[in-house]
Amino acid sequence: MPEETLLAFDYGLKKIGVAIGNTLTCQARPLQILMPVTRQQRFEAISGLLQAWQPDRLVVGLPLTLDGEEQYASMQSRRFANQLHGRYGLPVELVDERGSSLEAQQLLGTNAADDAVAAAVILQRYLDALPAR
Repeated sequence: MPEETLLAFDYGLKKIGVAIGNTLTCQARPLQILMPVTRQQRFEAISGLLQAWQPDRLVVGLPLTLDGEEQYASMQSRRFANQLHGRYGLPVELVDERGSSLEAQQLLGTNAADDAVAAAVILQRYLDALPAR
């Protein structure tokens, strides 16, 4: 498997957590929290990140219910993933994000801005699931 740089997104309507990682170290780290007001601002911010980091693949958290069922937020995340793929032509992977915000809060302590850490948790799950080399 070639080395890939990955950007991950914990998508929300008000905030989008972003994390970076790669398949060489298989480590994910929080990058930043985007707080776009408009759709245009959202994609301008993402375009800037893509130019800066040149990722080979994108990962988007898929919020499922505790039973693993789709919900309204799942549809929004799928739509966001499709927009990323359509706009930038990069492969986009969806990763079950159940419990990622809780895990992020446990890492940070409660009430901290956890969106970027949640994105790192999601990306770390993706990296951990890759076949060993």
